[in-house]
This record gives sequence, structure tokens and C-alpha cells, in this order.
Amino acid sequence: MLLSRGSTMRSVRQTIATAALAALPLVGAITPAGMLAAPRRGVALANPSGEFAVYTSTNYSFEDHEATTVWEKLNLTSGDISTWTADSNISEVVFVGPTNTSILYINATNEEGDGGISLYTADALNLASASLVASLPAPFSGLKAVATETGDIHFLVYAQAYPNGTAYNADLAETPASTARIYTDIYVRHWDTYLTPQRNAVFGGVLTRRNATISRYTSPFAGYSLPDGLTNYVTGKCNATCAESPVPPFGASGDYDISPDGSQVVYLTKNIDLPLANFTSSQIYWVPFRGSVNDSIPINPIGATPGAEGASASPTFSKDGSKIAYFQMNGIYYESDRNIIYVANADPANLDIRSVAGDWDRSPDVLVWSNDGNVLYVAAPDLGRERVFPIPVNAAADYKPTNITDEGVPAGMQVLANHEILVSDSKIWSSRDIYTVSSDGEVTNIYLQANLVDQALSGLGPQDVSEFYFSSNSTETDLQSWIIYPANFSEEKTYPLAFLVHGGPQGGFYNSWSTRWNYKVWADQGYVVIAPNPTASSGWGQNLTDAVSAHWGDYPYWDLVYAWDYVNATLPYVDTTRGIAAGASFGGYMMNWFQGHPLGRRFNALVTHDGVTNTLADYATEELWFINHDQGGIFTSPNKTSTYYRWNPILFYENWATPHFVVHNDLDYRLPVSEGLMLFNMLQVKGVPSKFLNFPDENHWVLQRENSLVWHTEIYKWINFYSGLSEADSPF
Repeated sequence: MLLSRGSTMRSVRQTIATAALAALPLVGAITPAGMLAAPRRGVALANPSGEFAVYTSTNYSFEDHEATTVWEKLNLTSGDISTWTADSNISEVVFVGPTNTSILYINATNEEGDGGISLYTADALNLASASLVASLPAPFSGLKAVATETGDIHFLVYAQAYPNGTAYNADLAETPASTARIYTDIYVRHWDTYLTPQRNAVFGGVLTRRNATISRYTSPFAGYSLPDGLTNYVTGKCNATCAESPVPPFGASGDYDISPDGSQVVYLTKNIDLPLANFTSSQIYWVPFRGSVNDSIPINPIGATPGAEGASASPTFSKDGSKIAYFQMNGIYYESDRNIIYVANADPANLDIRSVAGDWDRSPDVLVWSNDGNVLYVAAPDLGRERVFPIPVNAAADYKPTNITDEGVPAGMQVLANHEILVSDSKIWSSRDIYTVSSDGEVTNIYLQANLVDQALSGLGPQDVSEFYFSSNSTETDLQSWIIYPANFSEEKTYPLAFLVHGGPQGGFYNSWSTRWNYKVWADQGYVVIAPNPTASSGWGQNLTDAVSAHWGDYPYWDLVYAWDYVNATLPYVDTTRGIAAGASFGGYMMNWFQGHPLGRRFNALVTHDGVTNTLADYATEELWFINHDQGGIFTSPNKTSTYYRWNPILFYENWATPHFVVHNDLDYRLPVSEGLMLFNMLQVKGVPSKFLNFPDENHWVLQRENSLVWHTEIYKWINFYSGLSEADSPF
């Protein structure tokens, strides 16, 4: 049974649309192809009056080898879901304008066909009314827009920019005669990209009435025009390094915001006074919308708030524009420190920055304001889920928030006009649920449950999942693990163990859907999946997360041994003699650590995806702050007292014996491909059965569906042979 709050999840009204589709024929098991081809839905975006919402839905065909995206419209009164538009060129939509159905949207192409985009205005209930507003000569994205008192629209977008501040368009850029790259500072590359002079920048523009001056950017037939081009608020703010917003590789429109009246902008950038590769510190800048980069002012420089020196996130204006909420960590080189909530006045002359529930032992990562500005709704990892918590803006340091959602991990949430929260989340058994919840935790409407409407997911549900807590010698905190059952599970039968280890190491296995490591897809090969959350996991207090620093090879390893022991002793339906283990990133490191230690002998096969093989080579990574923190200091020399030496898997090479599948991708600059090649070469030389899978066009993750199908197929071929689920003569 899932551990549940139960009583707060009451009075659920199943909508007619969902109930009518709930009678899909059950699927015996979810396959990799079915999971990868199934609809991937975006976050529901409601119109201002809360009458309806729109979101994207993308299917994939392995027969045609192409994806198809449509926009769907959800009636928030009846629950009816219909196709809003099949025009996949509409990439982003914002509700803004004179009515509750007025929209501004980005068309991913422009008439010039030069790699730019187009802006259109329309009525959401009549897309045929769309009018071209402007053609922009670069691939801008991240649209945010508000209507001003005059009826103009102020909007923000972002794109890469040249050092002179103009937008960069790869399709129009000159091809240099040489491909040479020259660097004089570290941070040569990041995630999957070599750094170039072009950096992200936030641009603002004004859409004025049709009688405004017409420029080359503008269609003369539009209801609005863009007579003055765009203003770059970021490029040129430099010291030790230069400002960049959004912050790569994962930053997007959540790194900046525009005030509801259109007069102010805030954006997030790495701290320009510190080297990029060595510190996580980032700052939020305020700038008047009508100003420029020269008018930008940091609202949280080091020293402004005691202790707050680390990474910032999610700067967001209140709905009346008087306040700015954001997260910030204390640690200046620790990317997984606890996010603390701060609120500042939207007045650079009187910021009055204050923490909100500052002692709360959770690390929220999503926030939205209530309509009246008195409450912040935040989502934070909590006991294997990511739950939504309402927190008063004036909450004292010792305030203890209470969650209003339970299962799942939100992809996004929005406070509606009626003050209910529209949540788009996922769960282990459902790729997208859309529902509303009141401020006191009553689920008022369930609009969509993907497992009830998608053929590939039909039959999946909470009955497929359980959890247990176990003790370990590394911590006084009881540790949690998920159990995921295969299709047609029976406690009277036995199933081989699939033992998964999560990456990070800070992070966790949560009750969420994944298209990369989908627990249910693994289980439906015929395994009972055990997915523990050992030391380093987030959502059980910051101490547990922090404890992994300088302890990669002992605390989490001991926890995983205890998890295996618990399963072996208490779950008779799990056949540990036929078990396999797999992990990615830190989980891949742990597979390599298993290989040289006794736990590795308890598995019939191991799978390492993009993991560390040689910790003495850790400085081949890009984010040195991470390695410096997690290894307990900078790399000085390979002496035996150093954690770089002590936790090195290759020290235990003489013990390697378990068949091992290795995946490593060429574009992984977090952990270079040489780590996977070294692991495979050493296994081969030692005579350990092994196999190497490489994707030249993937990074730390395998994202392309065709590649992902090969990934699943090859790994399952390997583990199913060694677990006895396959009747094949060979894993090769």
C-alpha cells in the first residue's frame, strides 16, 4: 500500500470526459515502444477567467519515424477535451490582450525562412482570426507578455546574443574558415555544448496599436505592431565573466519575469564576479522595462542577505507587482543545498528582503503566487513525492507547511481565478494527470489521467506500486524504497529482482513518470523493481542529502546493501538469486563500485549508463564546483588519503567478475565518454562478459525516441538473459 494522507484527498469529482474513456481494454504490460510512442502532454495553461486550458500532446510513430504534435483544449467546467489546433508550428501561447480569450503566440517559423520566428495575435476560440504581428530574425523562445494600461503589450523572449547584444541566428551566421576553439579560462564546455562568444539574453519588446510606425519587423495588417525592435537587458553586464540569462543548460523562461503592469523585469544570471566553473552563486537583476542593461541592479548580491551566497532560482512577481519571490541557496559551490524562499519588495530602493519559513527542512523548486499575494504555493520533494505546500508570505522561520497534494510530481501549476490550483503532474503509473485542488487540499476536479485514456498505459495504476522503509548503519533516518510490480503480479509467484540506483547523487526516485528510466517498463519485463532512496536523496531533510559529500563509496553503498538485505529477508516473491542492478550517472558510478565489492557478487548482471569509472579523472568534467563539493575539496594529488583516490572503482579491479553492460554517449561532457570506454576496455581485458553501447548524438541522457528504443532493447536483452527471463542462447 502507498503511504497516503487520504483524508485530505476527498470529494473528488471525476469528470464525464475521463470517466467515459476509462473503459479502455487492459494492456498486459507496457513495452518500451508503447511507452516511447505514447502521448507526451505539456502543462495545462488556463485562460484568465479559468474557463478552459490548452496544452500540447505529442505522439510518435515508429512506423513513420516521426512525431506529431497537436494542441488540446480542456473545458474546465465540463471536463471535455478536444483538439484545439493541429498546427504544430504554434510553439508557445500566452493569454494576453483585451479579452479573456485573447492570445499572443509564437509561430516556430517565419515567412522569410531564415531561422527566425513569428508573433501572432488571435482569439483562442477562433484561431482563424490570427494576425501576424512581427517576424523576428532569430529563434526566440520563452514568451512572457502582459497588457499595459494603454492597451499595449509588453513581452519578453530570449535567444542567444552576440557580444554586441544583437540576437544570434545560426542560419544567418557566417561560417568561419577554421573550426579552431581557443580558451584561456576553464569552463570550456557545458553539458553537451562547447562555449562560444554567443550567450543567452532576455529581450523585451512593445507591441503597440496598428496606427504605430510600421517597421521592417511588422506586418501592416496586424492589430498590433512592433515599431522599435527589441531591447537586450543582459548582454554586456561583465566582470570576471559576463551575465547570461537564462542560465544554461536547463534555464528557460522561469529564469526571468515581467511585472503584471509591464513596467519591470527581473532576470537570473550566474554571479558575474566569480569564475563560472567553480561556483554556483547566481544573482537576480532588476531592470525597468523601458531601461537597458546599464540600468540593471542586482537585488541579492553577496552580503545583501546573511548567508545567502549560492544559486538563485525562479524570480516571480506577485500578481499586483509589488513583491518578488525567489529561491536561493546558502552554499556558494553546492548545487544541491537547501532552497530557501525569499520575498523582496519590487523596489530597488527599498528591497526589504525577508525569508519565508526559513527553517523549513525541505528544498522547494517551483513557486506561484496566490491571487491576493498573501500566500506562496511551492512544490518540494517530500518523502518520495513532490508535494504542493501553501505558505503564508509572512510565515516565521519556524513555520511548518502542510501539503495539499500527495502522490505525484508536478510539472507545473497555476492559480485560477476561483483561487483553486490547476496542477499538471505525473505518477509512476500515469504520464500526465491534470486536476484542480483547493487551498485546503480538496481535489475538486480530475480532468485527465493518462493511464485511463492512453492505450499503451491502460491498466496501469497505484496498485502497481508500493513502498517500504528500512534502517541502515549510515544514518538514524529510516530510508525509503519504492517497489514496482510487473503486470499480473501475484504474491504466490517469484520474480527476479531489478535493483535500480538513482543518479545525482543528490536527488531521488520519486512517484513520477519517466521516459528515460521508467520503473514500470522495467518491471513489465518480468521483474519486481526495487528503487531505493539512500543517503544523498532529497525529501527527507537536508542532513540526509548533505551526508554523501566525501562519502560516495561508503554511506550510500551501505544503505543499498541494507536495502538488498531487507528485500531478501522480507519479500518472498522477489528472487534475489536472479537479480540484476542498473544505474545512471551516480547510479552508474555505484554499479562500478558494486563490481569491485561484495554486493556486486549478489547480482547476475550490472548496467552502467554514463557513470564514473576513474575518480582520479573527475576534473575532466565541466562543473568543478560539483566535484570540489562532493569529493570534499579540490583535487591536489592522487594520495591515498584523498577521496578522489579512496572512492575510485578501479582500485578494486581484481574483484571484477559480474557480467556488465556499459552505455556512454559522445556528447556527455558531464562525464566524458572516456569513462565508459575505460570501463569496457578493463572488463574486456579481464575477460568479464561485457557489451558497450554508444550514441554519438546523445548527451548524459538518451532523448531521441529511436535511440531510446535501441537503448531499452539492448539493455533488456542483456539483463533478461542473465536473470533467466530470456530463452536466448546468448546476451550478445
